[in-house]
Amino acid sequence: MSSAAELPATVRKPRGKRKRQADENDISTQNSQNSVGSVADGPSNTDDAVSTDTQKTTKSRKRAAPKKAGPKQNSTESVAPAEECKIEWPQRFKDLEKTHRALNLVFTFCCTRKHLATTFETIKSSVESHTKTSLTVEDIAAIAAIRPEGVNFAYVDEIMLQTEVRGAERDVVFKKGRDFLSQAPAPDASVGGISGLEKLDHHPDEAVEPGKEVLYFEFVDGDLKRQVKDRKTGEIIKPNRKLREETLKMPVYSQKQMTNLIERRNQRFNEAIVHFLNQCVADGLDPELSLATATEAHIPVPTITEETEPKDLGALPESIPTERKGVPEIVQELKDCSWYTGQIVPDGHRVFEPQEPVYGDLNFLLSQDLVNALYNAKGITQFFAHQTEAINGLLEGQHVVVATSTSSGKSLIYQLPVIHALEENPHTRAMYIFPTKALAQDQKRSLRELMSYMPGMEEVLVETFDGDTPMKERNVIREEARIIFTNPDMLHITILPQEERWRTFLKNLKYVVVDELHYYNGQMGSHVAFIMRRLRRICAAVGNRHIKFISCSATVANPRQHFKTIFGIENVRLVDFDGSPSGRKEFLCWNTPYKDPGDPASGRGDALFECARLFCQLMLRGVRIIAFTRVREQCEKLVTAVQQELESLGRPECVNRVMGYRGGYTAQDRRRIESEMFEGKLLGIVATTALELGIDIGTLDCVLTWGFPYTIANLRQQSGRAGRRNKDSLSVLVGDCFPTDQHYMQNPDEIFSKPNCELQVDLENMLVREGHIQCAAYEMPIRPVEDAQYFGKDLPIICEERLVKDPLGFYHCHDRFRPIPSRFVAIRDTEDDHFAIIDITHGKNEVLEELEASRATFTIYDGAIFLHQGNKYLVRDFQPEKMMARVERVKVEWTTTQRDFTDIDPIETEAIRKISGSMSRAFYGTIKIQQNVYGFFKVDKKKRVLDAVHVDNPPVIRYGKGMWLDIPKKALQILVDRRLNIAASIHAAEHAILSLMPNFVISLPGDVRTECKIALKEFAKKDSQRKRPGRLTFYDAKGGASGSGISTKAFEHVDHLLQQAVKRVEDCYCEHGCRECVASDQCKQANEVMSKAGSQVILKTLLNREIDIDALPMGPEEYCPAGIETVVVAQTVPAKDGGKVRVVEIKEEEFDERDTVLLEEAEVWTGREDEAEEGLEDEES
Repeated sequence: MSSAAELPATVRKPRGKRKRQADENDISTQNSQNSVGSVADGPSNTDDAVSTDTQKTTKSRKRAAPKKAGPKQNSTESVAPAEECKIEWPQRFKDLEKTHRALNLVFTFCCTRKHLATTFETIKSSVESHTKTSLTVEDIAAIAAIRPEGVNFAYVDEIMLQTEVRGAERDVVFKKGRDFLSQAPAPDASVGGISGLEKLDHHPDEAVEPGKEVLYFEFVDGDLKRQVKDRKTGEIIKPNRKLREETLKMPVYSQKQMTNLIERRNQRFNEAIVHFLNQCVADGLDPELSLATATEAHIPVPTITEETEPKDLGALPESIPTERKGVPEIVQELKDCSWYTGQIVPDGHRVFEPQEPVYGDLNFLLSQDLVNALYNAKGITQFFAHQTEAINGLLEGQHVVVATSTSSGKSLIYQLPVIHALEENPHTRAMYIFPTKALAQDQKRSLRELMSYMPGMEEVLVETFDGDTPMKERNVIREEARIIFTNPDMLHITILPQEERWRTFLKNLKYVVVDELHYYNGQMGSHVAFIMRRLRRICAAVGNRHIKFISCSATVANPRQHFKTIFGIENVRLVDFDGSPSGRKEFLCWNTPYKDPGDPASGRGDALFECARLFCQLMLRGVRIIAFTRVREQCEKLVTAVQQELESLGRPECVNRVMGYRGGYTAQDRRRIESEMFEGKLLGIVATTALELGIDIGTLDCVLTWGFPYTIANLRQQSGRAGRRNKDSLSVLVGDCFPTDQHYMQNPDEIFSKPNCELQVDLENMLVREGHIQCAAYEMPIRPVEDAQYFGKDLPIICEERLVKDPLGFYHCHDRFRPIPSRFVAIRDTEDDHFAIIDITHGKNEVLEELEASRATFTIYDGAIFLHQGNKYLVRDFQPEKMMARVERVKVEWTTTQRDFTDIDPIETEAIRKISGSMSRAFYGTIKIQQNVYGFFKVDKKKRVLDAVHVDNPPVIRYGKGMWLDIPKKALQILVDRRLNIAASIHAAEHAILSLMPNFVISLPGDVRTECKIALKEFAKKDSQRKRPGRLTFYDAKGGASGSGISTKAFEHVDHLLQQAVKRVEDCYCEHGCRECVASDQCKQANEVMSKAGSQVILKTLLNREIDIDALPMGPEEYCPAGIETVVVAQTVPAKDGGKVRVVEIKEEEFDERDTVLLEEAEVWTGREDEAEEGLEDEES
């Protein structure tokens, strides 16, 4: 018998690892003459690091998924002439041909019957009745060996067979409005077709029975084209999107279709046998022995075996080049690939030349021990110019902020002065503050390593003090540690409230390092600014007025001013000249191609697949790569897609060299991933913004960003993660179909020329300020005059109104904030409640990860597919009362997408504000946010809906603060008369106002949110039972039930907001709305439901401005159809506390007759105004 080494590459694939190949693309670098007979082609050329022609991962294992031929057809099956067999067919091959014919007939019949899944046991007897012989697993494995690209024969999870095909053409993502004319039912409709995933009938504490695998067979070389019956005539017709609810009907097939498909398959198999036999003759091999050997490799084995602890990855696979080519050569290779169709946009390829180092000198001498340690630990013999400038500034008594590029050696700036100070005075203390625990641990290791090379310093206690620090160790750290690594939360909650215990440390505190200063922006920045003022106040009280503050920041527009705002100090030196060397950098704006390259109307293709293909092509060329995604779900989907692409490229040995990194993973898993990337064991990481903050994972060659990451600053921060000091690097921005992405694809120059954004910190936010004043009063009684330098000139007034005064004139914390006020002042928008995701695969019962309660409803429900490190886990048992979900790893080809909606409704009015010159009013009060998940779709990789399943989950309800404006009936009537979509008009008007809020109140994108409209509901033909009030609603996304205070300030400026919104929409030259007027980067529904013309009607009516009705377009608009209305007239929201409402800024001398009516109405509604103000003040407190 011939050895395996003599057989073709396809035959030698390991058992259980085979993946079918796509017909349309050949991944081999050689010119394959016959891919049908690739089993006999001989070994492929594997000298290159990676194939340049990738196989598209578009196959689906589901028997009902339609298969479309790609542009490059298999040569034997399309253009190559039929091959003549050089020998007579051996009997084994004749028998297989007969078996194949029977298999083909039975499988094709089953494809037309929804309830028939083609498992081996299901089809065995039917095939045997045709062949009159026994059907064995080896028979089908032999057929797969002869034509592997046409057959899938493998074990799959039984759950995979519980799908009902709902429509192969349906794509529910990113449709134009007109496409949704046929989409139904609306989200509130009940959809049948529950696929057997009912609640598990067992005691909550009992073990859940694991799923099992079945042996599944399918042909994957083509599917029957779907047809449907016209419900009026009964005639069989082609699928038509305009047939409402057509996607929920089962397809029908003609006899001619089935006959043609059967004949094509039989012909292809016969041709494959001929090619196999001829190849054996040419190679001098025995056909039956060769087939027997090949058959062994195609006998399926169960795919999920008993799992053990993660194994050490060891050395990289030999197929990965140890030294990669230069970036220009790699980019050219990508452009030479057959699938490249001009994805790099015009003017979207930028090159930044390398920068030579610029060195500087210190103004003082270092000890020889420190000089030796710098050389031995880090190889440092010279300092860069920015390092010396910063360190000299510190020693001269200045505070320092450094704003240079990533990997420019900033950490040395705050390590060296601290060590130098410890050499001079062993009682010196230093505090390093990082936004995350991971960063603190990372920097602690670096500092300890440097100090370990210094005699006498190796014993200095350098420790982490955070929420994970055991209680028994905290006293020792507090008394003995010279350097602590902590975060703002611990400073706020533990250190400052226990000032007496920390007095020795604070008296000797010389340096405070706050790294990643740009992180402290918006409301988080406001909190940290007051925490730093509380720290300075306590240190001054114990006699320490000589603390030096050091900060490092990403490149932003106002680093010096931001530093001053955060710390409340003036003597600041800014270091923004970067003296570190940098290699050559290239940047690509890579746009996802159209589905039909010649037809822009076809829409953009799948950005997920584009990212996965690009990721793999770069990684397999030896490029160490990180891909950034915007959200966790994208992170997991991209990991899965990359793994599938590697399998399809025949590189399964590289699959475990790619991992995800995101929030939710256990701390142990995240540290392991960081370590393996740093040590070079991983080739690529797919991450969320969790890795933006400079955690050291070693040197990266490439950063790939999937979709524009909200701000230019985010993009530049991510891009800066790539690059060595002496080697070139690459950054790629992959454009998705969102308007913002396409804006930058069309205007790439803005990515490089736009100024960095200014960081914003609001020190006048009374909710934030009062909370920290109460904390400060608890830590040490407040003296209003002396402490005004920390908390503002109006501190005496605040103390008089909000604090408790003692007989000596000192002010103490109010009882409302006791016993520990810092516990009532949350500085982050984080959650304490988490759900445990427990992996029960093979009886493990291990916590896979923890999930925030707010995400649980949308992520875990019975029957959901939960993604973790690219693996799919089926939620077998969801127990919300126990805050846990049991999941089991499964092998299925689909994921689940929840069907949900969120209602945002005001429920209590606390204040009313008249809009100048108008009868309209703005309202402020309590907002109820109710999230409902009522079912889920099973969706395949092509985003086709396979099944619709109903779930009965209780709604998730939370409360916040916000403002709203009820739309006048006049505006609604105009929209109806002009046939403009009311929901789209409301949505566009809300976006226009949201985009202008930063002009009036210091805030960040996402700090205030609104109710985004869903196209599937708003454009459906079916009437929706979920009618929404005609109202513009805005609420604080942070701050919990008391809000963040941002919407309060927006409420105060509502007149100006409306006026500027009208001007912006009128002045914008776009036709349907863009990111400059009514489209929002933050929109969760991709700005699909949007009417620019309708938004003007609403905004102008609120301001009582004249509307030229004849100038309005007559709808329905092309991208925003109007028909079934989902909006009703808004009803009055009741007052808070039985009738107390504050009427804001209505001055008696300004009244006209209408104002008098308004005031009378408000007084009847609200009661006395002074009582209302007291009620509002109590609520704000």
